[in-house]
Amino acid sequence: MEGLIPVVNKLQDIFNIVGSDSLQLPQIVVVGVQSSGKSSVLENLVGRDFLPRGTGIVTRCPLVLQMIHTTNEDTAQCSNEETNEEVKEWVKFQHTKGKIFRSFKQVKKEIELETQRLSGNNKGISSEAIRLKIFSPKVLNLTLVDLPGLMKIPVGDQPDDIEEQARNLILRYISNPNSIILAVTPANVDFATSEALQMARIVDPDGCRTLAVVTKLDLMDAGTDAIDVLCGRIVPVKLGIIGIVNRSQLDINKGKSVQDAIKDEQAFLQKKYPSFANRSGSRYLSITLNRLLMHHIRDCLPDLKTRLNVLTSQYQSLLSTYGEEVQEKSITLLQIITKFATEYCNTIDGTSKIIETSEICGGARIAYIFHETYGKTLESVDPLGGLTDLDILTAIKNANGSRSSWFVPVLSFELLVKRQIKRLEEPSLRCVELVHEELQRIVQNCGGQEIVRFMNLRESIVEVVTQLLRKRLPVTNNMVSHLVAIELAYINTKHPDFADANLFFNNHLQYPENQKKVRPGAQLRPKGYKDQAEGETGKRLSSSVLSLDAAFASVNPFRGANFNSSNASDSESVKNDQVSVAESTSHESPSKMPPHHAVNLLDMPVSRNLSQREKRDVETMRRLIKSYFLIIRKNIQDSVPKAVMNFLVNHVQENLQSELVGQLYKHDQIDHLLTESDTIAQRRAEAVSMLKALHSASLVISEIKDTHVW
Repeated sequence: MEGLIPVVNKLQDIFNIVGSDSLQLPQIVVVGVQSSGKSSVLENLVGRDFLPRGTGIVTRCPLVLQMIHTTNEDTAQCSNEETNEEVKEWVKFQHTKGKIFRSFKQVKKEIELETQRLSGNNKGISSEAIRLKIFSPKVLNLTLVDLPGLMKIPVGDQPDDIEEQARNLILRYISNPNSIILAVTPANVDFATSEALQMARIVDPDGCRTLAVVTKLDLMDAGTDAIDVLCGRIVPVKLGIIGIVNRSQLDINKGKSVQDAIKDEQAFLQKKYPSFANRSGSRYLSITLNRLLMHHIRDCLPDLKTRLNVLTSQYQSLLSTYGEEVQEKSITLLQIITKFATEYCNTIDGTSKIIETSEICGGARIAYIFHETYGKTLESVDPLGGLTDLDILTAIKNANGSRSSWFVPVLSFELLVKRQIKRLEEPSLRCVELVHEELQRIVQNCGGQEIVRFMNLRESIVEVVTQLLRKRLPVTNNMVSHLVAIELAYINTKHPDFADANLFFNNHLQYPENQKKVRPGAQLRPKGYKDQAEGETGKRLSSSVLSLDAAFASVNPFRGANFNSSNASDSESVKNDQVSVAESTSHESPSKMPPHHAVNLLDMPVSRNLSQREKRDVETMRRLIKSYFLIIRKNIQDSVPKAVMNFLVNHVQENLQSELVGQLYKHDQIDHLLTESDTIAQRRAEAVSMLKALHSASLVISEIKDTHVW
């Protein structure tokens, strides 16, 4: 189990190079108030005087100290080749790139210089750590972190929030669940008010990873001792309470060595605390910390392995999203274009590998537009919307002209039904617009991370697709408009589905008396016989040339050829035009009207009761219009989606890749299109470095045998 601490040191070296805190490694964190003796504790553990001293705050950034026990073989490898001097102890800093320090005075000076570089000269603190390794045959394998001391009041040029900065830095390190907290408290203050223990309890309320150290036992007031504290009667600490004696400032000034101070410490403990001498002092603290750290590493090892595997998987996935560096740009460009076109078409066809669950999109949304949005919109169009009884009656009378008729004129039916059919064009064009918007929206979800990597290429692809869709939009709109125009071009009253309306019109409404009895002489006429009245009526109907809109214009100056259902709301303001000219003049004596005087339609009655004959004609026309409109609406509802698919959707699918290749695959544009963003390149490099570190860490941990751990 002795090999566990060097393993963690190796892991720390690996992740220090990467600069990542993603893996929380076991270590001992030293916490205490300013001038509590933290530096003396570390020097006693190392056995050397190597830390800067002075008044005020001296430790102003984290100091990560790895103590590595060396053997004779290690000593021979690090001997000074120039002087053939055997070196038993030496130090390496991470920031000096492998430079070996054989003098601890030089180590102290280097720590001071690096502290000033990281924290400045204004006594501020920094979260960036100084990392060093101490190789010595006199030390046990330990990893410790010395942190700035807790303080209350800023001194000199220190920032006003220096206390908050120090607390946040300490909490960052001791919050690591794999760390052991070494809470240092001087013996000459009330142990119950120890700020170090209070900080430890914030993150370790159960005390499972907190060890207390009581320093300056020799500075207690005469007649007092720390027995109650060391026994845990004041504040119990699960991992124990260890008392030590530090070197005084006078000892440091006189040049008293750490080894001599440790000897004097043992003598003091034997004299003052004989019952605690064997479980107090710097040597016992070093052994205890070594044992605690090894057991702590053993307990954390399974979680470390799991964490390594999870991080490796995460960074591999992350690296795959960034893609590999481009080697053959021409091939890469073609691959990206092909992938984009394939994903675009698959999204429409519903064969994409990534199925969206939060909303319908692509081909599913297009189908929804066809069958739900567009279909329900057409079904909501009232076949008789915008047509009042007086509108229909006026159209019938205008189509009859100066003659009265027994039947409903065909011309008025055609023009009225055309007016209603025209209302289907606007929702049909809106359907085209919605599909066009969805085809444009699909672009944002295709191409994967390759499109994100190359922003210039992404913009160019979006532009090409937009142009292709924009080019097809007017073609599709024209086709949809033509579909409506085709229905308007010829009113097929012989349509098979219109037969019921014709039968109703011919057998019932033209001859209402047939509902009760057979017309006299009807059976005596030969088949195909027509009387004179029927012949004249047929001729009149077939020769009628007055259009409905023209009839409206002749009756009402407020209505023109462009009147449609959208103008139906204007009927309230122009109701005075609802009576035909023939009817109004029939009640007015010609002698009463001034010659050459225009008829003022606004003086006509706005409404009147319809006669039985007029009601019959209006009802007949309503039935015929509704019947034929439903037939045409069904045709349009079926034809428009087919036209949109043929002229827009399918055309884009079939020509997308060739259009992209033709517009983008040009040798003078390839370098520009495949220019990668600096952010992506940097993130890829970081991910590669992290993956290498994780693989190295996995190899290091795999060397540990279960027999060594237990």
